[in-house]
Amino acid sequence: MTPEAPEGAPSEIPPETEVWRARPKGVRALFNGLGVRLALMLAIALFPLLIIAILQSSSVAREAQARSEAALMGETMRAVAGETRVIQHAQDSARLLSRSVVARVNDPTACAALMRQVAATFPSFSLVAYIPNSGLMTCSNTGEQYDFSGHDIFKQISAATDTTFFVNRAAPVSETSVLGVAHPVYDEAGDHIGVISISMSHTELSLAKDGPKMNDERPLVMMTFDHEGTILTSSDGLSRTQGHLPADRSLKLLSGAGAVTFSGVSNLGHERVYSVVEVVPNQLYALGSWPAEKISSLSPFADISPILFPALMWAASLLVAYFAMQKLVIGHIRKLVYAISNFATGSRIVGKLSLSGAPSEIRDLAEAYDRMTETILHDEAELEDIVHHKEVLLREVHHRVKNNLQLIASIINMQMRQARTPEAKGLMKSLQERVISLATIHRGLYQTSGLTDIRAQELLPDIVRQITRLATGPGRRIAVDCQIDDIHLTPDQAVPLSLLLTEAMTNAMKYASNVNGTPKLDITLRKFEGMRARLRVSNTVDPNAAPSATVDGSGLGSQLVNAFVQQLSGQLQIEAEGEIYTLVTDFALRPLEESELRHEEDLKSKAGETASKDVSS
Repeated sequence: MTPEAPEGAPSEIPPETEVWRARPKGVRALFNGLGVRLALMLAIALFPLLIIAILQSSSVAREAQARSEAALMGETMRAVAGETRVIQHAQDSARLLSRSVVARVNDPTACAALMRQVAATFPSFSLVAYIPNSGLMTCSNTGEQYDFSGHDIFKQISAATDTTFFVNRAAPVSETSVLGVAHPVYDEAGDHIGVISISMSHTELSLAKDGPKMNDERPLVMMTFDHEGTILTSSDGLSRTQGHLPADRSLKLLSGAGAVTFSGVSNLGHERVYSVVEVVPNQLYALGSWPAEKISSLSPFADISPILFPALMWAASLLVAYFAMQKLVIGHIRKLVYAISNFATGSRIVGKLSLSGAPSEIRDLAEAYDRMTETILHDEAELEDIVHHKEVLLREVHHRVKNNLQLIASIINMQMRQARTPEAKGLMKSLQERVISLATIHRGLYQTSGLTDIRAQELLPDIVRQITRLATGPGRRIAVDCQIDDIHLTPDQAVPLSLLLTEAMTNAMKYASNVNGTPKLDITLRKFEGMRARLRVSNTVDPNAAPSATVDGSGLGSQLVNAFVQQLSGQLQIEAEGEIYTLVTDFALRPLEESELRHEEDLKSKAGETASKDVSS
């Protein structure tokens, strides 16, 4: 079992242990973690496998897409076969009628009979007619007359020099939406005399017996268009044709491209596969399409992007590695780090670490930590015991010095009673005050806390009280105001500062006076930035009897003050303004580490002396 820490653990955190509290935070701390670093290394190691999986998935997806496009091409060819035959029959019939109708243009009866014969042969033809350049139709299979001279479609087909196709969504004769085939008619002299127009109902074209099969699983949409991109027929109705067209390509660009297949987004925002075949070279084309997600459903995961599934597997492997590291390593390391951090920041309550599920290396580290803390606690206990004995001895030394100084002060007092001249009594009185101040300093040294630092708030007010008690009496009162900051001093500075305060107060009380009331004495010790301090002693004086630059008549006080200021490495300034006489000393505070290092060197030297004595004995 690890021994418990002794009492009196240090309250302040050593500077070297601040590294535990200076850990990076935020994103930097995240990437400094072992789990994240391991996950990143594993991510780099598995990244080539991710690329291979993505390439393979993309290859499979492309192959499936190619198969679906090939299947769509075959389905389009099969679906458009019946409609293509009807259109080709209309094209051939219009070409033949343009030659045979020339002999019958002046015989309306014979011309109409010819038109009825062709319409009877092909029931899909809703209107077969010869329209002269005047636009007045008198020769048709219906026997009706109609004037087309004002129609834009008639102007279009009359200007054509070869077979043309047109769409009339409101044909005046057929009274329905039709696809028309027109061919120019020339007489024997080669003059253009009219056109042969054959109209086919869109309904009849869509219901061709070997046309596209519409069902829920493979909803194929078929449409035909000419070289200008004009839609002629649609299996889904002309009103809904625009929604099925590709959004990034026009039909005019697709005309003349031959047989092509491609995938794209429709105007409605749906993924579709398209196939274009040429029905009549450079004149008529068929476009078939169906939804891409229906045709590529090779598996339940086929609808997902080929990159997403390998990426998810890659991310899942990283998460597994991260949580495995958290469970097997990082969790145990955090317990160990927490225990070490507490121990490093001064906590000496060390418990047994429970790392039963940790790897053997971490358990060995925890056992080494237990042995280390046990050794450190044992050594600290021995050092604290040694320091305690040293402190007791040092306090006893200061106590005995104080007693001896008080004895000397008593002897001086006895001798002062036997002195016959006032000068001798004054000298002995001054000497007695200095001895008593030294005794007060030594009493403060063994009463204040610590061996390496002395609190000014505990030492200096006691000296002020002692000097005030000696300098005042029933016939002499002085109002003393003492304000001391909480400053920690090294013994090398506390002693000269105390002696300097004693001499300054002795001089101030010697000359303190006030014509209007009780003399005043103000004592302040302030701490400033940059490890500097200022001692200020001021007293009221009679302006008509200002003190001289010397502290006392013999000049000894002035010499002592200057000597103590030099020991403090400070600067002395004396000011006399009106009724106020002030002594100011600025000095730099020494770091407490100097006293600690000196104390350690003393301990080492004493230990060395003890060891040498043991060896010699």
